[in-house]
Amino acid sequence: MSANLSESIVRTEGLSKVVDSGGAPLTILDNVTASVGAGESVAIVGASGSGKTTLLGLIAGLDVPSAGEVWLRGRALHSMDEDSRARIRQEMLGFVFQSFQLLPALTALENVMLPLELAGDADPGRIARDWLGKVGLGARGHHYPRQLSGGEQQRVAIARAFSGDPALLLADEPTGNLDTATGREIADLMFELNHAHGTTLILVTHDAGLAGRCHRQIRLANGCVIDDLAQDGAPGLK
Repeated sequence: MSANLSESIVRTEGLSKVVDSGGAPLTILDNVTASVGAGESVAIVGASGSGKTTLLGLIAGLDVPSAGEVWLRGRALHSMDEDSRARIRQEMLGFVFQSFQLLPALTALENVMLPLELAGDADPGRIARDWLGKVGLGARGHHYPRQLSGGEQQRVAIARAFSGDPALLLADEPTGNLDTATGREIADLMFELNHAHGTTLILVTHDAGLAGRCHRQIRLANGCVIDDLAQDGAPGLK
């Protein structure tokens, strides 16, 4: 990835992940050196098993590399314990997952409020209601996930991700469980909010149309970066 390192919000150097597979080493990521500038939108693409989700997890500090390093705003994750990595995730990251990851026992409003409460925000209810309104669900805050469609659940997840004002949004196949029309609506919403709030976006997707809306595409194969292509005029807001 070719962003200006002085302005990088994410930087990796020599990042590798090797796991044991039946007594033999399996390389999932191999020597990935990369940077993403503040405000960029970057799609990570490649075949299943190419290392996309593993790379996202390492950037988030949800996993630790076998070799190499990740820096978030110049802070090295390797020097942090798990509690410190959790704090930096709380401070600067938002997540959107393919499977929504809503807590079924909580209402839509409570799902958005939860990370705000954990962060010690003074008025999580007000912020959560405001964000549900922004994603078009202002009247659905009292509904539980089982009472919402897939698209509505992902809107709640997007509200939750943005509610903490993250500097970096990490999205893993955010439209993967949605039909084409709903997926397009969710993509529109995500890019609109991302643009409005100046958030950096790193997006894992198999959807060529979704990837084409990002500033850059990073293509992985067998754990290695094989392409890093800037996309002229990729506005996100199509």
